[in-house]
Amino acid sequence: MSHIKVLLVEDDPDWIKAMTAFLNREPDILIVGAASGPDEAIRLAGTLAFDVVLMDIHLTEMGLDGIYTAIEIHEIHPAKIIMLTSVNDEEVIKQAFTAGAVNYIDKTRFEELPHAIRSAHHHPFAMEALLKEYARLKREEQLKELTAAEREVFELIEEGYTQSQIEKKLVKAESTLKNQVNKMLKKLGAVSSKEAVEKVRRRGLFRGKKRE
Repeated sequence: MSHIKVLLVEDDPDWIKAMTAFLNREPDILIVGAASGPDEAIRLAGTLAFDVVLMDIHLTEMGLDGIYTAIEIHEIHPAKIIMLTSVNDEEVIKQAFTAGAVNYIDKTRFEELPHAIRSAHHHPFAMEALLKEYARLKREEQLKELTAAEREVFELIEEGYTQSQIEKKLVKAESTLKNQVNKMLKKLGAVSSKEAVEKVRRRGLFRGKKRE
């Protein structure tokens, strides 16, 4: 029998030990790695083979670090992410799904984890369809304040066009394009085109700079 490989990201070493022992008793589940913080989790995401991530939402004193870590792991590895928390807050739950999580489980319900891991691994399609639509709606929500001309410019920047290439493609004067870009950045709450693209790509869950 092949195992569902799981990466556990949790700042409490006792919880890591307990959950590793609990889940490794399942015949089809194997904890292949554990990280106690965001940096270690991102490093492991680039080196380990795994199918599912169990991600604690609160990894550091900075707050919802698990959500931002989930976004960065998604950019490295297409694993299914299950968020773990001891806080039932509607806004936090929404942010977890915005980050691409396929499930959200209170730690007091840890007995449900084996079923949740199997479901995420074997039957992800319905949730993936919902997440795809949710991501589309979040994108539209972020871009709704842009005019048609500003959105056209944004989408070209998103595709990798330089300012001079956009000027030629849209037949715009340099001053006109700069004015549209400045208005676009203000509406998106970004200081540069690169930041604007990354902020939209990360569905608004953006902390100002990407982890190196």
